[in-house]
Amino acid sequence: MDYDKVSGPELGHALRAISVNLLCRDVTAEVAFLTGVFGMNAHQAGRDFAILVHAGQVLQLHSDVAFSGHPLISLLPEAGARGAGVEVRLHEADPDLAAARAEAAGGVVLQAPTDKKGHALREAVILSPAGYAFVPSRRI
Repeated sequence: MDYDKVSGPELGHALRAISVNLLCRDVTAEVAFLTGVFGMNAHQAGRDFAILVHAGQVLQLHSDVAFSGHPLISLLPEAGARGAGVEVRLHEADPDLAAARAEAAGGVVLQAPTDKKGHALREAVILSPAGYAFVPSRRI
């Protein structure tokens, strides 16, 4: 699928199983962080919408303005982080590289890269500018 040209209805009909859509105050800042830190590929990135792809999986970003008619908008905090309690796991993403990039970009590394023996994964926990927790992980 050509994510740079896909229409809304075409993308909507192509999505399967579970998809993730994050609401952001600043889509542009979120795109810059996610592409710079995690190496995601951005498509149709604009002020109010972006499609990001990691390891073949689609992640959509929408601005608050784009979601103004959605019932979730009334639940969003006026300020501060969003997404408490939700982890977006990025399997096959290098946690050491992502943590170094996040720190260089002024991001927040909540947990430095750590070997998790119970999961046999090396992972880190990194907050995006909107306050979402991204967990890059690699098999040990």
